[in-house]
Amino acid sequence: ASKRNRAALHIRTMAKGSGETYQERSKGKDVRTSNIVAAKAVANAVRTSLGPRGMDKLLQLPNNEVLISNDGATILSKMKVLHPAGKMLVELSQSQDISAGDGTTTVVVLAGALLEACDELLNKGIHPTQIASSFLKAADYACKVLKEASQPVDLSDRDALLQAVETCLSSKVVAQNMDVFCPMAVDSVLALISDNDKADDSALTNVDLRDIRIVEQLGGTVEDSELIPHGLVIPKGSNRSASGAPTQVANAKILLIQYCLSAPKTDMDNNVVVQDYAAMDRILREERKYILNQCKMIKKTGCNVLLIQKSILRDAYNELSLHFLAKMGILVVTDIERSDVEFICRTLHCSPVAHVDQCAPNKLGLAKQVSDVWMEGGSNKVVKFTGVLDKQTTTQEEKSNEEDANKTVTVLLRGSSNVVLEEAHRSLHDAQCVVRSLVQQRYLIAGGGAAETQAGYALQQKAVEMTGQDAYCWAAFAEALTVIPYTLAENAGMKPIQVVTDLRAQHAAGVKGAGINVKTGKVSDMYDLNVVQPLKVSTSAISLATETVSLIMKIDDLIVVH
Repeated sequence: ASKRNRAALHIRTMAKGSGETYQERSKGKDVRTSNIVAAKAVANAVRTSLGPRGMDKLLQLPNNEVLISNDGATILSKMKVLHPAGKMLVELSQSQDISAGDGTTTVVVLAGALLEACDELLNKGIHPTQIASSFLKAADYACKVLKEASQPVDLSDRDALLQAVETCLSSKVVAQNMDVFCPMAVDSVLALISDNDKADDSALTNVDLRDIRIVEQLGGTVEDSELIPHGLVIPKGSNRSASGAPTQVANAKILLIQYCLSAPKTDMDNNVVVQDYAAMDRILREERKYILNQCKMIKKTGCNVLLIQKSILRDAYNELSLHFLAKMGILVVTDIERSDVEFICRTLHCSPVAHVDQCAPNKLGLAKQVSDVWMEGGSNKVVKFTGVLDKQTTTQEEKSNEEDANKTVTVLLRGSSNVVLEEAHRSLHDAQCVVRSLVQQRYLIAGGGAAETQAGYALQQKAVEMTGQDAYCWAAFAEALTVIPYTLAENAGMKPIQVVTDLRAQHAAGVKGAGINVKTGKVSDMYDLNVVQPLKVSTSAISLATETVSLIMKIDDLIVVH
């Protein structure tokens, strides 16, 4: 024993002398642990708001405003996250919001569960890069399994789309107004798609939701919201300062001008010194003549509704011009924002006029009715354009341009308070994103945790056949996917372990649509209950969460740059 001690001492002194001993870097381990803890804390913050029985979060913003929401992306974007790994999860939920529009809470909860799985794998001694590459392979396989389990959907099947939107809205604050929002979301997106594109799968792969304009008006209730397919709403009433101005016009001919209906000014600051009354009269007479001439040019085109763009340099209009236009029977809407001009022109099929000389009948847009509408329960008016007609095109070139011009839709949202209005706006946008996801990938998959359980079961079966470290990683990935049904059950006040076990048993028996029915607290077939969601939401959540986790796994140092 003494011989052995002497040998050990000798080796130790040699090592000390040469200074070449190998020490495992503990810093990489510490940074990884810190990242996992921070990211899991962010995931746990939104975990309780998952699913139809999830809780809402009350956020107090810096300006003392209050915001109520259970949309993962909204909650996380308002949270002040300081840790860089936590910020990655905030960005992850925003990526999901952009790519699929729904599933923003799911993706964060999933990333938290995958990081927990990584922690266990690291403790088993598996290398982080091995975990990252295995997880990415497992995610690809899971997406493939979900694609096989999904059901194709036709865009002309309105009921199937409504069911998908209902699943999305069931977890929102406005779930009780589903009967208003579901048809509104589906019809607003379908209005942008032509009938040929609905039938042909390959023709259309995306819808631009910027073609749908949501106008919020305080007052009334959410049930008063309406969809205006061939029309437009301008949130400010018409200018009634001149007496005798019309408040509604049938068979409207609409002109949008970008120049000013007021006396011209010089570019520099100038003063006009008037010596006597005669000179003053002459100035006023000239101004009156100048404005009357401009108003006559507008009337000559046949216009009876005039939209005037906001101006910064000088007054876009004055009392005199409004008086002349009212005498001519023209309804005037002032202060059109520059950013809205393009949308208004696309909707009304009119062309903006930048100078009085360009006023011509072919620049006009046509609508059956334009009227000032008083908002019930509110304190203001809006201008409503209904029955917008397409222009009568003559040349072949104009016809092709007309076909290229996108259709647009306006939604008028009502709500009793700003909090309700904002949440309704967010929920409607999420619902529209669900319909857009179905346009991009025309497949539906069962909701209620069925998709995740199905993918987890398939991965578990595959992991049994594999050998080496991959088998451990795939099994851990499959285990992490069950966090979604587990959390759904937990938030609904059910016994999560019992429910997840039942779910797995049903999927093993070949029931691909088995999911959690939160209303009865049992496991049911989701396809029978019409609880379905777009395939894109599930696959996007799995692949984005896995990519973020792989990224966090490969980080071994945190460098603060000043």
